[in-house]
Amino acid sequence: MLKVIGIGDNVVDKYEHTQMMYPGGNALNFAVYANRLGAEAAFLGAFGTDAEAKHVQSSIKEIGLDFSRSKVYEGENGCARVTLVDGDRVFLGSNRCGVLREYGLNLTEEDYSYIRTFDLVHTGLYGFAEEELLRIKTLGVPIGFDFSSDFTQEQVNQIAPRIDFAYYSCSHLKLDDTLNLMKKSICLGCKLVICTLGEKGALLFDGEKFYMQEPKLVKAVDTMGAGDSFITSFIIEYMSRNKKGIGGKETFIKESLKIASEFSSSQCLVDGSFGFGKIYETI
Repeated sequence: MLKVIGIGDNVVDKYEHTQMMYPGGNALNFAVYANRLGAEAAFLGAFGTDAEAKHVQSSIKEIGLDFSRSKVYEGENGCARVTLVDGDRVFLGSNRCGVLREYGLNLTEEDYSYIRTFDLVHTGLYGFAEEELLRIKTLGVPIGFDFSSDFTQEQVNQIAPRIDFAYYSCSHLKLDDTLNLMKKSICLGCKLVICTLGEKGALLFDGEKFYMQEPKLVKAVDTMGAGDSFITSFIIEYMSRNKKGIGGKETFIKESLKIASEFSSSQCLVDGSFGFGKIYETI
């Protein structure tokens, strides 16, 4: 069984049109989706001390994730304000990950020893883990990093050499710019690069060949977590197949992309990133 960990952000997504809040955040979503896909998954991040933090903690405790190495800081948990337009999530604002942004991860030697026991680390641009990447890389654990859509070229230049798998959200880019970004990421040291393209599907580049995955279209209830679920499903399937040594690289990639598309579509039929909604109070 693959053993993976999401390091970085957790949030509550507050849906203003329904007054419901749902747990989420890129690193936490990865861990939850990986758990649902049969991996042994854990989360290491930072929680606040408010009602929002308690809701996230109780939700992932029910799911069965290990988050015992996470930090707790006095203050606000990560929180985003959201609404839906025809099933597509629209962000209205956030506190930029709350206490995680304010205090950081502050990983200890015990944390690094813990991380060393995993087969894969996942983090991202909102995980505030960039300063930890060099040390994590020395542990010999593969690293996946989600640049989302807000990345800068400076961030790509800094982070890509420290990771193994790069993920970008590129629906806002021209095709030539997306392809050049993928080539650059490989040149900087990444083994695989995935660019999600919204309703157009996804592209993958392994340094030798480009692969296109068409989306499995559904009438979405909520697209929150669609990209996260695609990335998670792909890398869990790809690494699991590699671990078992079944088939060749091209087969690994094509089959993993197909499965990822199906899993991502299924998550668009769920409220929030992975459910667990709760009514929240307004002031």
